Amino acid sequence: MRNKFSLVNKTVAFLMTLAMFSPIFSIGVNAQSMTKPKSKGLTEDQKILHVLNRLAFGARPGDVEKVKAIGLNKFIEQQLNPNSLDDSATDAKLRNFDVLKFSNDELFSKYPAPAALLQLVAQNNGMKKRELQAEVKEAKQEKKDAKMEKQNGKMENQDGAMTANPNRPQQPQGNSEDAMYQAQIQEMYVKYNLGRPQTISQQLNASRILRAAYSEKQLNEVMVDFWSNHFNVFANKQSVRWFLPEYDRDVIRPNALGNFKDLLMATAKSPAMLYYLDNFQSVAEQKPQDMEQQKKRLQQLKNNPQALERFKQNQNLTDEQAQERLKQMEQRMNQAQNNRRGINENYAREIMELHTLGVDSGYTQKDIQEVARAFTGWTITDPRGYRNAANVTGRDDQMRDRQERQLGLPANTPSGKFVFIDQIHDKGDKMIFGNKVNEGGINDGLKVIDMLAKHPSTAKFIARKLAVKFVNDNPSDALVGRVADAFTKSDGDIKTTLRALFTDSEFYAPENYRAKIKTPFEVVISGIRTIGADTNGMAVQQMLAKMGEQLYNWQAPTGYPDTAEDWVNTGALLERMNFAVALASNRIPGTKADLAKLGTASGDKAKILDSYLSVMLHGEVSEATKATLLKQLEQPLMEPSMGNNNAMAMENVAMQRPNAQQGGQQQRGQNQQARLLPPSGNPEVFKVVGLILGSPEFQRQ
Repeated sequence: MRNKFSLVNKTVAFLMTLAMFSPIFSIGVNAQSMTKPKSKGLTEDQKILHVLNRLAFGARPGDVEKVKAIGLNKFIEQQLNPNSLDDSATDAKLRNFDVLKFSNDELFSKYPAPAALLQLVAQNNGMKKRELQAEVKEAKQEKKDAKMEKQNGKMENQDGAMTANPNRPQQPQGNSEDAMYQAQIQEMYVKYNLGRPQTISQQLNASRILRAAYSEKQLNEVMVDFWSNHFNVFANKQSVRWFLPEYDRDVIRPNALGNFKDLLMATAKSPAMLYYLDNFQSVAEQKPQDMEQQKKRLQQLKNNPQALERFKQNQNLTDEQAQERLKQMEQRMNQAQNNRRGINENYAREIMELHTLGVDSGYTQKDIQEVARAFTGWTITDPRGYRNAANVTGRDDQMRDRQERQLGLPANTPSGKFVFIDQIHDKGDKMIFGNKVNEGGINDGLKVIDMLAKHPSTAKFIARKLAVKFVNDNPSDALVGRVADAFTKSDGDIKTTLRALFTDSEFYAPENYRAKIKTPFEVVISGIRTIGADTNGMAVQQMLAKMGEQLYNWQAPTGYPDTAEDWVNTGALLERMNFAVALASNRIPGTKADLAKLGTASGDKAKILDSYLSVMLHGEVSEATKATLLKQLEQPLMEPSMGNNNAMAMENVAMQRPNAQQGGQQQRGQNQQARLLPPSGNPEVFKVVGLILGSPEFQRQ
């Protein structure tokens, strides 16, 4: 029966999607042809709506009137210079999000990586981590096999239920040693009041949602979203997750409306970017003659007591420390011979192709190699936070001392911190774009950043991306040229560049009004703003993931796309309708809206629809869409679902008291999926609102 209902529900939802969204599939159709405005130009109200849809994440109830009262130009200037705006209400919503305040070092300590704890468990059991990993892997496979055997040992009764087969022997329940290791890890979480790493992503993502939905500094939030995709990093690549709060707080936000060169510099030094694109591992190639010299030096120290004594005195080492140092030198030398790890070109390629010049801008493979050489030595201290876990659990921190001695760092250098290590930097001449670069040390990379930021191709590349973001998916070359000129003349000032874009005649051209399709993030945030919903930002993340734009989860360095062709397909639009219905019917946990405040809930369905269309779409809806909406009001409303996205497991944490929920028994709720609530409110009203939120006109901006 359930499968039959599910099939019927999916069929209804599919047909509803086709009926509702058919105009969306014609990408060239814009709202001007859909709403048939009487004038060729935009009215004053339309200009305000256009600005609120592009410079902000949509209009809240009353926003059009507020902008009209202060004047459109003044509103734009306020958004370009947001420091004077009071955002204390939004700040209050974030006060319990502790990860936003922590350094990378603190995050490694409070939310240690599972691999770090696994290493400690291995040491506690007299094993090496790889040995324990092999045992845990084997135990997991045993559990999986036992589960399959148990399933195969069941038979179906007449009602379709699974019952145990009495003729099948019972299988062992997993590996006892694995259970012991897991118990030791769990004991660490409880004893040292540790938090789970996924909390980092959940709080950061929730903060992005809350700021976008409620901040008065809307343009700044739009640009945070823009730059976060332009300088994309992938949260699920090993340690990147621990570096993201700092990336958002100290790299993207302070520079979102600042100078492009400063932003480029900040991303280049960011541990998140260094780790994501592997530049933290990029070191100067070791020449054969250098290797030979190292071998001779090591042999001399081993065989010549006088040389060893001088070495000890110069380094201020005890006999034991000197022997340990010789052992480390031999290990590093052998490792270098075996791994041959040297220059990594990933960051050099992406900083030119995606961050500055753009593809086909004239740089060569040789330029990539030379830029990569310039960025050798840009690295991260303790990039996986292993020594922090050792500190928190009270183990001797030999790793910290060893790393600091090897790299020549000051004592007690924090984990997860950008550092430049001159001894692994390529000190030779680099030829980049036909120019010799050898500024010395870190200045080689700084020189490259300066060259890239000032390159004419960078101005055009950034100008085109901004025009796509704020004007239309295929901006004219003339518009791009004018914006690029503003970028160049202002030496990369982002505010000046945006001002040139917002004052250009093409920005307000009628054909660009509601011409862009919203991304899933824009759909979610504009939906919350339009109906005045209150959310804690947590379960909304799961809906966003279902729609295809889980924050910081785009694996490729390109970042999430911003054009209609990337988002318009039946499956994606069905998920948008799913979200619209769930939001309108108050079914998303932690999110609530009083729809009665928006429109008239009395009268026939047509009257209710007109009332909410006036408030939510300001009456701008085509006759075809209105007719479809009225028809759909007579049909059953689709049953929304939260889905089963394992990558977005929601932690059962009371956000009001995060510090009290980190370890112990409260952690048992971790990895539980958020479930939709029963619908609440007036069914006639939330049906109308859900359909409007899912309409083609609302999907456009």
